[in-house]
Amino acid sequence: MTNYGAIPTSSDGSPVVDLESISRAKHRIVAGLATRRPWKVMFDFHSMGIPHGFSDALSRTKKNLAYFRVNYAIIVLIVIFFSLIWHPISLIVFTVLVFVWIFLYFLRDEPLKVFRYQINDLTVLIVFGVVTIVLLLLTNATLNIIGAVVTGAVLVLIHAVVRKTEDLFLDEEAATTETSGLTSYPSS
Repeated sequence: MTNYGAIPTSSDGSPVVDLESISRAKHRIVAGLATRRPWKVMFDFHSMGIPHGFSDALSRTKKNLAYFRVNYAIIVLIVIFFSLIWHPISLIVFTVLVFVWIFLYFLRDEPLKVFRYQINDLTVLIVFGVVTIVLLLLTNATLNIIGAVVTGAVLVLIHAVVRKTEDLFLDEEAATTETSGLTSYPSS
């Protein structure tokens, strides 16, 4: 006898939700955002001050760009997003690119390897930034995008120069890998 309209009690006919993959994605999101430095540390007003000279400004800029790299990328992406509010096609392209950024830059577990060469985060950041800008420029919002990129770069540069670096601690190994673009590793 068939029970029409009855709610099935087994999950054989219903789609199965893979809780393990959801948990893994959640863990990757949290771990990816963990590389971002705390916003309180970034905008600590007691750590702001005018540099003593050009060499001090250059030193601060290098250290702050390495230390707050993910935060700076987020700031520039937010500035670009707000500049594209009145350009829906560009905004759609930008939204797709943000998802690419999230999965290929912010949530990567392992270093990116191309033809047995490991590519460091700085190189990936620069390449993704250039690809993002080029694709957005193809959507005919050129002035908005150029203005947003310049505005984001100026904001990042001002912060990098003004933020003191005495209380920032970079891992020595991370600091040395920031300077090299490609590293060759033997294949196993």
